[in-house]
Amino acid sequence: MNSPDVGQATVSVIIPVYNVPQYINEALSSVLRQSYPKVEIIVINDGSPDTPLLEEVIAPFLERIVYVEQQENRGPSAARNVGILRSRGEYVAFLDSDDFWLPDYLAFQMELFQQSPPPDLVYTDGLIIGDTPFSGQRVMKIRPSSGTATFESLLVEKCQVPTSGTVARKRVLIEAGLFDESVSRAEDYDLWLRVAYRGGRIAYQRRVLWGSRVHSGSLSSQIAAMHAGQAEVLTKLEKTLRLDPGVRSILQDTITRARAYFELEHGRRKIVECRFEEARGSLVKANTYFRSKKLRLALLGLKVAPNLTRWAAKAWEKLLLVTLPLRLKGLGSQD
Repeated sequence: MNSPDVGQATVSVIIPVYNVPQYINEALSSVLRQSYPKVEIIVINDGSPDTPLLEEVIAPFLERIVYVEQQENRGPSAARNVGILRSRGEYVAFLDSDDFWLPDYLAFQMELFQQSPPPDLVYTDGLIIGDTPFSGQRVMKIRPSSGTATFESLLVEKCQVPTSGTVARKRVLIEAGLFDESVSRAEDYDLWLRVAYRGGRIAYQRRVLWGSRVHSGSLSSQIAAMHAGQAEVLTKLEKTLRLDPGVRSILQDTITRARAYFELEHGRRKIVECRFEEARGSLVKANTYFRSKKLRLALLGLKVAPNLTRWAAKAWEKLLLVTLPLRLKGLGSQD
């Protein structure tokens, strides 16, 4: 069967906004410059504390967008769900309010839906910008995708789907249950896994078609939460999905790994705060998974030279701020 002609299908662009009015002009302008002709833009103000400034910035766009203001901040999951349910398009595209698309983004993305069999969700490569040493590098260099995007490959992050680089069939997202509004981290990862579990076909291309703005400054307090959120999502899926023993084993190992990374980062933060006993407890838990010589040395350092170990932990923090910003954004941190 030939794939349907999507050349005239409407794409609804969902842009949740919270506290980044300085970037929304660029995001909206990039959508309006798309070479693809049929676009609906839905901006959801997720209870942003700077609403007067935001509305001043978007005023020139109001005749060309659907603007939805929520009185309270409910998080990106709820905001995106509002946008999906308000949308009129057969397809839904997601764009974070601090990111932007190149002019042919939608045209090339919609071409992928012409494949046979047609996919249900497509994503593409982008370029990292912002205050990170990785600025100027490709998204897929930091968050690589290799091979067919399946439930298993998403589970172990062999394939990684960036939200601002994704277009999906609206029907498929609704059938998968939309974004889980009870999840505050990794909510996009959760939805892509549920789409794949239900048999949704996922395709990707390596064209650089969008810009991912990464902010390094506030990450150190969020890294542990990122890993905790990933473990929370996977634990929920373990309880709710029917999986064969092999896949369940992979999922359980991924949960264990996420929890170990949480304890690792939690331990590092407690070292920096001079709470050495708490740090030791977390690092012991982390090392039951990693079985690392470096962690054994850190535990020894906490015993014999805690202040020197604290200095090393602060240097570790600087390394994390170099290497983890894009991964953190990809796992659904709040803007």
